[in-house]
Amino acid sequence: MLCITTHSIFYVLPLYVNILNNLLMLQLFRLTAILEGISYLLLFGIGMPLKYLFKIPEPNIYIGYTHGFLFIAYCVLAVLFCQEYRWGIKRFALLFIASLLPFGTFYIDKKYLKPLAVIS
Repeated sequence: MLCITTHSIFYVLPLYVNILNNLLMLQLFRLTAILEGISYLLLFGIGMPLKYLFKIPEPNIYIGYTHGFLFIAYCVLAVLFCQEYRWGIKRFALLFIASLLPFGTFYIDKKYLKPLAVIS
C-alpha cells in the first residue's frame, strides 16, 4: 500500500523543482545559442556587406544591437549554465570561444547541449 504523507511530498517536491529548473535553463541556453549564431551570421552575411560594399549602414545598426544583446545574454547564460551543471572552466572556455566563431554556437548546441536535452 502506497502511503503519501506531507513529509514525503516535501522531500520529493524540491527534486522535481530542481529538474524543472535545469530543463528550463537548458532550453533557454539552447535558444539563446541558436539566436546568437543566427544574429552573428546575419551581421557578417548581410549587415557588413550592405555597410561596406553598398554604403547602406542602417541595417547594420539594428542587427548589431540585436547581436550585441544576444552575445551578452549568451555569455551570462554560459556562466550560469556551467555553474548549474558543474562544468569546469575548460568547458566554459569552449562555450565562449564558440560564440566568437561563425557557426560555433550551432556546433555547441549539436555536440554538447542537444544530448543533454535528450537525456533530461
